[in-house]
Amino acid sequence: MELSWLNWLYTAVAHVITWIHQGYSSFLAPDSGLTWALTIITLTVLMRLLIFPLFLKQMRSSKKMQELAPKVQELRKRYKNDKQRMNQEVMALYQGAGANPLGGCLPIVAQFPIFISMFTVLNAMAHGATVNGQPKFGMSWELVKSAQAAHIFGAPLPATFWTSSEQIQALGGANPIQTKIVLAVFVAISSLTTFLTVRQSVTRSAAQMPDNPMAQQQKILMYVSPLFAIFSLNFPLGLILYWVTTNLWTLGQQHWFYSRNPSPTIDAKGNVVTPEPKPGLLSKVRKTEEPPAPPVEQGPKVIRQQPTRQPRSKRTGSKKS
Repeated sequence: MELSWLNWLYTAVAHVITWIHQGYSSFLAPDSGLTWALTIITLTVLMRLLIFPLFLKQMRSSKKMQELAPKVQELRKRYKNDKQRMNQEVMALYQGAGANPLGGCLPIVAQFPIFISMFTVLNAMAHGATVNGQPKFGMSWELVKSAQAAHIFGAPLPATFWTSSEQIQALGGANPIQTKIVLAVFVAISSLTTFLTVRQSVTRSAAQMPDNPMAQQQKILMYVSPLFAIFSLNFPLGLILYWVTTNLWTLGQQHWFYSRNPSPTIDAKGNVVTPEPKPGLLSKVRKTEEPPAPPVEQGPKVIRQQPTRQPRSKRTGSKKS
């Protein structure tokens, strides 16, 4: 799946992997699975931070579209017999408010070249691919051999689920069955995190637009999307680790944004109401750590004694009658 016009990106990814691996190798064993796992996880986080502005743009556009949902419903009712006019009016409404219906595709489009680059570079490492006798994309033989010697829970980093027992043993795998179990567990985690990520998005969309005509298709996608993880059985363990990491990042990223930007609701008058954001974990911790206010010390209560009134016979200067 190597695309020649992306060779510059393959080389860049290979250089970043080299730098990250060298950094961890300064205090960890270069050939250990931990070193390579941290290298792949760090690379994934850096890539996701790189496209984080696109995620924010996507979510803000989605939020605007949710706020415009009542007006869109009105246009659909008004032009229900003229779909062309309805689509024109809806697009004009979105453009006027600065909402982009295709904004949700931006992170996916940005991730695709990164995923292809990770797949190509890790696959070249696994097979020791060369050009003119040298490893591809500017990698060194030392880096390639280190990746081929690394094991995660006993499974070689370059191994796939379908790698033969002889090849697994050639890569130094302790046990071919153990390798397949490790890969199957990682694929299962990848499938689960894919489902949770899509479910999180579909649930929010259903709450915001109960009469969304695409709701049924979104539910079908929610249950079908985990099946795509089965294709990752053909991927090396290092690439599956990348996929699991990016899924966990997406899951946490969406939760962070949704908790701080609650879904707009529509009141009885048809007005869009935005609820207050939920307090974050950090704010909760700070709230619990705040010491209670010291009690205000009150001085002794002064009781004012009123003088007792004496009988007239005992008053000074009075005469007894």
